[in-house]
Amino acid sequence: MNLPNKLTLLRVVLVPVFTIFVLYSQIPFHYFWALLIFIVASLTDHYDGKIARDRNLITNFGKFLDPLADKILIISALICFLALGFANVWCVLIIIVRELMVTSLRLLALEEGGKVIAANRWGKIKTISQMAAVIFILFVQSILEIVGKPSPEPVLLAGSALIWIATILTVVSGVIYIRENIAMFRSEK
Repeated sequence: MNLPNKLTLLRVVLVPVFTIFVLYSQIPFHYFWALLIFIVASLTDHYDGKIARDRNLITNFGKFLDPLADKILIISALICFLALGFANVWCVLIIIVRELMVTSLRLLALEEGGKVIAANRWGKIKTISQMAAVIFILFVQSILEIVGKPSPEPVLLAGSALIWIATILTVVSGVIYIRENIAMFRSEK
């Protein structure tokens, strides 16, 4: 297994660690530690692709697992945020449905034609917007936790707005993904 694929697997392995830190308020400065873990996991997304391209280590396994690892990380964070009251249930449901739909299409393409569909530019923009929303919310919660203050309403609204923006980009990228790849499924019938 090459280095980029190991970095992608590390992102998946960090998900339960992240979840423990974000949900267990008994851990001192748990939001801060969750933020650091999420940032490390997010950086593996950047570096696995960069290393794979720079060293010509792109594999079908990596093209498939990389976006799946992103989905696992983001969905886990959003479900945690839902439990904590930091995310809107509709945003989380829309994002989960889109992610499951695109992953299903990828699996179908692999099964039907042996084709691995890599993430496109819109998928990357979507992922960056989702990660930025999660990082913002964790950053603000970390500061509030350190100074010992509850979340003021404007902060919760800003985090919610970022999640809504990420949700809109998620829908847009899903529509583009389907439009770009629907011909592949039509031609095989």
